Amino acid sequence: MIMKQHDSIRPITWQDDHLELLDQRILPGEYTFVKYTDAHAVADAIRDMVVRGAPAIGITAAYGIVLSARQHYGSQPENWFTAMQTDLDYLAASRPTAINLFWAIDRMKKRAAELQGDPVPALLAEAHAILEEDIAANHRMGELAAELIEAGSGVLTHCNAGALATGGYGTALGVIRSAWGQGKLTAVYADETRPWLQGARLTAWELLQDGIPVNLNTDGAAAWLMKQGKVQWVIVGSDRIAANGDVANKIGTYNLAVAAKYHGVKFMVAAPTSTIDMNVASGAEIPIETRDGAEILSLGGKRVAAEGAGTWNPVFDVTPAELVDYIVTEAGVVARPSLDKMNKLISRT
Repeated sequence: MIMKQHDSIRPITWQDDHLELLDQRILPGEYTFVKYTDAHAVADAIRDMVVRGAPAIGITAAYGIVLSARQHYGSQPENWFTAMQTDLDYLAASRPTAINLFWAIDRMKKRAAELQGDPVPALLAEAHAILEEDIAANHRMGELAAELIEAGSGVLTHCNAGALATGGYGTALGVIRSAWGQGKLTAVYADETRPWLQGARLTAWELLQDGIPVNLNTDGAAAWLMKQGKVQWVIVGSDRIAANGDVANKIGTYNLAVAAKYHGVKFMVAAPTSTIDMNVASGAEIPIETRDGAEILSLGGKRVAAEGAGTWNPVFDVTPAELVDYIVTEAGVVARPSLDKMNKLISRT
């Protein structure tokens, strides 16, 4: 497994005969791995945010399919592929916005359809390959993106697009890790990211684990931070990128892109090519997940909002391509994305 400078966190591991996931709901207070032995429990872990982040969700689903194949081959070896379809549907329904989930399921299904006899060794090898390819892609993205960043830059990131959201190293945080390792960054800022506080709980924690100083700010302080000239780049990940370069990412990303454009701050999206959905023409077609309003009525398990208040709790928003300076993938960099440029990028993969 690839390990480089400022790179110590691996949230998804296969141990002998089961999957283990670092429980991200309880970080940074507790560092605990949870054991999974069946596909339905894996899907529930995705839905319940034990694991989150588009690439990590896809990798986790791939291992969930291994567990499903083992269970059904053991009980009905002549009909295991048909029998596991219910598990595949349950996994696919766990998070609707992250395209990596469907990409991984489709890749594993195609591999499964080719197999004769016990499918588990081949499917496990495929899941391992998805994991290792993701980590390698993240390192490559970090290298490509770091070349764009000028020495002496400050950067701001949103949510968690790091090792915890991927197989390891991270997308946006992979860029930050690479640029920091090259001595190009003067400061790293992280939005706290309501309502799950992924920036405060996860991004700050993992950067500190790898020796990278980080300054935490409230989401509402980002535009003022830009006004002070403290950041020259906003760097984020993505859960799905449309064919025209529109980007779906954690709610609040669109705010940052608008503010960045006004303040002359460059806006970068780092994501693997598996996050690009060329079947979706624009961001208007991307399904946006809405979660339980209780998430914004409470904080730390304690209600903070006035009784009787309604809620609107979209998990993602869409940043139009015209607000994006660069999309960085393992296959190359797209400046000022457009349909034509995205087609050219995908043709190289």
